Amino acid sequence: MLRETAERVAFVSSCLPRKCGIATFTSDLIANINLASNGDFEPVIIAMDREDKLEYGDSVKFRIRKDVKHDYVRAADYVNFSDVDVVSVQHEFGLFGGDGGEYLSLLLKRLNKPVITTLHTVIEKPSIEYFRSLVDVCEASEKVIVMNRYGIKMLQNTYGIPESKIELIPHGIPDLPFADSSLHKSKLGMADRRTILTFGLLGRNKGIEVMLRALPAIVKADPSILYIVLGATHPEVLRSEGQSYKLKLEKIVADLGLQSNVMFDNRFVSDEELFQYLAAADVYVTPYLHKEQLTSGTLAFAVGTGRAVVSTPYWAAQELLAQGRGKLVRFGDSEHIARSVVEILSNNSLFDRMKRQAYEYGRSMIWPKVGRTYWKLLREHMPLMPIRLMPSVDLRGWTKIPYDPEHIYRSA
Repeated sequence: MLRETAERVAFVSSCLPRKCGIATFTSDLIANINLASNGDFEPVIIAMDREDKLEYGDSVKFRIRKDVKHDYVRAADYVNFSDVDVVSVQHEFGLFGGDGGEYLSLLLKRLNKPVITTLHTVIEKPSIEYFRSLVDVCEASEKVIVMNRYGIKMLQNTYGIPESKIELIPHGIPDLPFADSSLHKSKLGMADRRTILTFGLLGRNKGIEVMLRALPAIVKADPSILYIVLGATHPEVLRSEGQSYKLKLEKIVADLGLQSNVMFDNRFVSDEELFQYLAAADVYVTPYLHKEQLTSGTLAFAVGTGRAVVSTPYWAAQELLAQGRGKLVRFGDSEHIARSVVEILSNNSLFDRMKRQAYEYGRSMIWPKVGRTYWKLLREHMPLMPIRLMPSVDLRGWTKIPYDPEHIYRSA
């Protein structure tokens, strides 16, 4: 007898309300796969957990503590003895315990379900630990997904992964209208200001100090400039060094006399608020310090909403901003950033053309399209017949219990 329930996909990932980009991505992915499936889909989330004891929604069925090896084994057993059809792993090295995140392999090698893995980071020159860890993940996966073409090249040349195993699916973005910034500026109390935006979780690799040092020249050209830095300090940064980076940025602002031209909004904002800020921005800036970043949800959002973008040439930016969709500037070069922003804001033809090209390119990345692509790929790797539970195991007798140091699930 065929199973009549919805097709079930297990997601191994961080999960909201945890404040991180992978958790937000997974939430958006699940929502859009659900749309693509016309409701014939049930997510089963295996949440990568910290010690925060977060309150999750009903879709979270199991928690894995990052540094507890046995949790990975138990999670695999839970999935194996369930009616999950396929597993989607959202891979970021920092999510998983062990050298180079190697504990994830304990789970993947034990699974008897097909695995599709999305790689949010690929390291071009990895240490041996990171190399072995990523190769193990790829070998345990039916397919690995990357978000730009440079990722395909690295997987082939550095890790020896065959092209037939690699899928290219862009980072999803919201499907928003091409909006005039004036109305949204008024709603946010920024009328009559030219606005520059940077958003995302704060950390020292973001290079915001480089942008701040570019501001005096930009403000000299247009005193109405307001630079908005939107986003809370990254939880891991907050854990290790507190607010020292944000305090450093605030001191730079004071030393340069830019208090009336810079606004820090140190919050992890909702999608609705984020879209308001994006729509109100004239220029979006990502002054990251290093090239080794393969994906950027924040940059993808900015391109997809039709912002004029100035960015350093990290890997994600090189592809997203090619062919006039944005302006690339040298790493750590405040003067180059200043010249580029002034040029864009003083040249209406360039400004309008850049925004339109970015928006049109973004239509290929809207979440509904990405959700349909993921759903098609996941269904291709589901078993033709439903996986039956082993006769000796009855999951109805398993109950979810409060998170504690010793057990996550136990038989009722």
